[in-house]
Amino acid sequence: MKLQDTLSNSEQELDVSKKVRIYLCGITVNDESHIGHARTIIVFDVLRKYLEEKGIEIEFIQNFTDVDDKIINRAQTENTTAETISTRYIENYFRDFDGLNVKRATNYPKATEHIDDIIKFIEKLIEKQIAYTSKNGVYFSVSKFPEYGKLSKKKIDELQSGARIEVDETKNDPLDFAVWKFSDIEPTWDSPWGKGRPGWHIECSAMSIKYLGENFDIHGGGRDLIFPHHENEIAQSESYTGSQFAKIWTHVGMVTINGEKMSKSLGNVKSIKHVLENWGPNIIRLFCLSGHYSKPIDYSEELLKENLTKWRQAEICYYELIHANSENHEETNSIIKKIGIEFDNALEADFNTHLVLSAFFQLVRECNRLAADEKLGKEHAKIIKAELDRMLEVLGLNIPEITENERHEINNLIKNREKFRKEKQFEEADKIRDKLNEMNVELIDHKENTIWMKKENIKAEK
Repeated sequence: MKLQDTLSNSEQELDVSKKVRIYLCGITVNDESHIGHARTIIVFDVLRKYLEEKGIEIEFIQNFTDVDDKIINRAQTENTTAETISTRYIENYFRDFDGLNVKRATNYPKATEHIDDIIKFIEKLIEKQIAYTSKNGVYFSVSKFPEYGKLSKKKIDELQSGARIEVDETKNDPLDFAVWKFSDIEPTWDSPWGKGRPGWHIECSAMSIKYLGENFDIHGGGRDLIFPHHENEIAQSESYTGSQFAKIWTHVGMVTINGEKMSKSLGNVKSIKHVLENWGPNIIRLFCLSGHYSKPIDYSEELLKENLTKWRQAEICYYELIHANSENHEETNSIIKKIGIEFDNALEADFNTHLVLSAFFQLVRECNRLAADEKLGKEHAKIIKAELDRMLEVLGLNIPEITENERHEINNLIKNREKFRKEKQFEEADKIRDKLNEMNVELIDHKENTIWMKKENIKAEK
C-alpha cells in the first residue's frame, strides 16, 4: 500500500510485513465533536479496517487532549472543573463515534494521565540544551533544530521575519514554543521547574513514543495540524531520540461549509450529534469518504441527499441478495472479481476512497441489474453477497439487522396483502401497504414475486 506522505511530499510504501503502528491526533475535549473531526477519524477507521481485513495486525493509538487553555476557560465560564468538562466531552465523543460505527482505538491515552512521561521527556530536552527555562515556562529552542519547517515547508528565517512580538519577551526567540507552562490555575502539577501544566505539542510526542516506540509507521490528523502542532512534534521528538519520528505523515483535508471554514463565530459548525440524528451513520460515512482524503470537502445538504439516494440502491441490492431464490443466473463471477480488485487497488494506491466508492456502487448496480432482469440466482447471490459484505465491513457501512420477530411480522403482512389483492379487497391491501411504510418496509415487485426491504430510518428524508 502507498500513502501520500506530507513530509516527503510523495507517495511512500507502507511496510505491512509486520504490525502497523498508527498514531492519530485526537480531539481537545472542550466541546462537541463536529463533522470535521468525523472525516479525519472515519478516513483512518477505513484505513485500519482494510489493513485488518488483509490480516495485518494494527496498533492504533488516539489521544485525548484533556488539559488545555480552552478546557480551563470553559470550566471557569461554567464555574466547574476542567476534569468535569473533559469527562463530559470524552463521554460524548464515544457516544458520537460509536454511533458512526468507528472501531475503538487500541488505546486512548489522556494527557493528564501521562504527566510523569511528559516531565521526563522535557528533562531530557533540557539536558541536551534544546529546551530552556524562562520566566513563564520551559521552551523548546527552535534554532537548535535546523530542520524546523521540513513538514510544513516553512523556512525558519521567513517565520522569524514574520513573527509577531510575543507576550513572553523572556523567550530566546519568538518562534520558541512552550513545553511546560507555569500556572497557578488548576489543573496544575509540580515539576522540577515550577508548578504548571504541559504544552499541547509535547503531550503527543510523549504519548506516541510511549505507546508506539521511537519510529512508528503512520502519524495522522487533519491538515490544520501540520503547522504548528505536527511541525513542533517532529522537532521535539527527533531532538529527544536523535532519529526519525514517524515514517509516514498522513493528513486529511478540511470540511468546509459553503466554501467557508467551520467556526462558532459564523454559526456554521455541524456537530456529529446533529448530523447523526438527521442523516444516520451510513450517509455521514459516505459523505466523508466521497472525495480524496487529502483534499478539502464541502458539506452541503445536496451532497448528503445524493449519498442517501445511492445508499437506498445499496439497501435494495442487499435485500435482493438475501431474498434471491431463482435457479437461473447470468454468469458474472469475472465481473464481480474485477470489481473487487478495483476496490482493493483504489485503497492500495494512496487510499483513494472516491474510487473505492465507485467500485462499491458498481457492484451494487450490477446486482440490481441482475435482479431486475430476473437473473440473480440463489447460489450466485451468495458469491455477490460475500463480496458486498466485505466491502461494507471495510467501509464501515451497516445495513440494520432484522430480528426474527420483525421478519415474521413483515412476511405475514405481505401474505395478507397478497390475499386481499387476489380477493380484490384493494382498500384492505392498501392499509397493509401503509402499515409497512410506517415500518420503513418497501415492496419491490418482480414478475414472479414481490420481495421486501427495510430502509434505514433517515429523519432528514421526512
